[in-house]
Amino acid sequence: MTEAFGEVSSDEDFGYALRDFLDRFREQPDLSLITDEPALLEPTLSDGGHADAFLAATAAWLANNHRLRVPDWAKGSTRALAEPRFAARSHNLRMVLLQESPTEFRLRNLFVSANALSRA
Repeated sequence: MTEAFGEVSSDEDFGYALRDFLDRFREQPDLSLITDEPALLEPTLSDGGHADAFLAATAAWLANNHRLRVPDWAKGSTRALAEPRFAARSHNLRMVLLQESPTEFRLRNLFVSANALSRA
């Protein structure tokens, strides 16, 4: 992940890097792609650690779904948000996200749709 997110300097860059990384991982799932801890993006993005928590959740989700070992850097609370963050603003959608958000994201206080990492 270090290589994939090393050049991120904006939220838009993060989105592109994440999509490219997911495509690459899905082409050939390999533990080596998620083993190395990416540098923290919060100092660059000033997003309260959202991108850093999202990367940890993503690595853990990919590992669990491909029966790989979750990397040590993606475990624990060092890359978790202090306050919940929802991928929706409306109360009703937030209630849906509370139910369907994957465990790897909920553990990091991120509430996303069940298909948040899906690519068409």
